[in-house]
Amino acid sequence: MNKINFILKSEAFAFFVLAVWLYYTTNAGWILFFILLLTPDFFMIGYLKNSKLGAMIYNIGHTYTAPLILLAIFLVFQISILLPISLIWIAHISMDRMLGYGLKLDTNFKDTNLGRIGK
Repeated sequence: MNKINFILKSEAFAFFVLAVWLYYTTNAGWILFFILLLTPDFFMIGYLKNSKLGAMIYNIGHTYTAPLILLAIFLVFQISILLPISLIWIAHISMDRMLGYGLKLDTNFKDTNLGRIGK
């Protein structure tokens, strides 16, 4: 593993730990956490059409932008369910990245910004 990937995976690990700890403080329950933890993987649906659409949709669900928007909406409007959902989503993204599943390139499902999956 090169130094840059080590740094990125370490950062992802830190975000994962932080998201799980913050989730714990919400008292939302671990059943919800485990039910929703893999939900962002539904963003792979675009791969049924082709790699370009698949990468685009997958990346929408696997960047921190959407869960941070949910977190901001929670902070402004106090819609309580949005806090645990956003933290679970952040945990999922962080878990993926620390395991080497980065953002997808449009060439192939296995091609990511962290390198090719399986190498």
